[in-house]
Amino acid sequence: MTLRSPSVAPNSITRRRFGALVAGAAVLGAPALRAQGNRLVLGQSAAFTGPAAQLGIQFHAGAKLCFDALNAQGGVAGQRIEIRQLDDGYEPERCVENTRKLLADDAFALFGYIGTPTSLAALPLATRDGAPFIAPFTGAMGLRQPFNKLAFHLRASYNDETALIVRQLTNLGLNKIAVFYQNDSYGKAGLDGVTLALAARNLKPVATATVERNSVDVAQAVANINAARPDAVVQISAYKSCAAYIRAARAAGYGGTFYNVSFVGTQALADELGKEGAGVVVSQVVPTPYSAARPIAREFLDAIAKGGNQVQPNFSSMEGYLAARLFAEGLRRAGGRATREALIAGLEAIGDHSIGGFAVSLGANDHVASSFVELSMLTGDGRVRT
Repeated sequence: MTLRSPSVAPNSITRRRFGALVAGAAVLGAPALRAQGNRLVLGQSAAFTGPAAQLGIQFHAGAKLCFDALNAQGGVAGQRIEIRQLDDGYEPERCVENTRKLLADDAFALFGYIGTPTSLAALPLATRDGAPFIAPFTGAMGLRQPFNKLAFHLRASYNDETALIVRQLTNLGLNKIAVFYQNDSYGKAGLDGVTLALAARNLKPVATATVERNSVDVAQAVANINAARPDAVVQISAYKSCAAYIRAARAAGYGGTFYNVSFVGTQALADELGKEGAGVVVSQVVPTPYSAARPIAREFLDAIAKGGNQVQPNFSSMEGYLAARLFAEGLRRAGGRATREALIAGLEAIGDHSIGGFAVSLGANDHVASSFVELSMLTGDGRVRT
């Protein structure tokens, strides 16, 4: 860690000045001073390989697109923002190892972690280090309750998503609802959301079945759920396993509908399924990037064009872009003080705010920026309609 004063050359620092700096650091706490010159390094552990790789790749691409554009304009409050990315393959143990490395290397904050099991494993380490944990790509309530002063969420919760899905299905008279879910904290968070929404209507899942994380072994799950003859199957997993389930269920004679929460990776699911994706529904927690109706979508598409069209516009990259915009707004409101405490205060000072027409709200006692949820549908030609 380097303590620098712009008015005193490093070689001419006095003993009194050195003592004052050390005392100041003690008051602030060592984790507070993480800015490296005029550069802030954010640490991101995410899946960049394996069956969930597109989630990490696309989120990172969208966030980097935003930060690169801001850096080209001189940064935010004089600070250039960089992301140091480490691959965890969507496995908690690897995420823990990565997080320890990032914190040991003085990451200013942790940003854009992908997934519930990985984020749940990392958050205690961030808390112990005093590192802000910003915009994890998960809607699990376990990361939101109890309230953590260091955790800030961009997206709506899985409870919000599953409530909309269940409302849509029951409004259509489809009450026999099954749940196919990943056998970990992510899948169970989604199952809890569906169960809660059904219970409000005096209903229960007609069947449930699981798949292991990073697996596409779905045969038993298909057999168990198909036997219950559900009207619809709500899927709480990543795109590879959800695509495998849809194919296998249809091959076994299932003719009902499939609903997914946003974490599935919408474009990745569409790419996996191709024509077989027609009619599959996915809930979304950020605005569509495929239409220029909202200012944020126009801004995003314009940034992609100016960046040489190297980023694919999809919901995952849009979420990364919005997460970067939220971070930058918090840093701007920190008033040029590049400390963790100032960033937290800056994020909490955002209050009710619009990011290109996307409403966010943060405060001292509310670190969930958005409850936006809408439904989209795959069209079968690789596109997504909202």
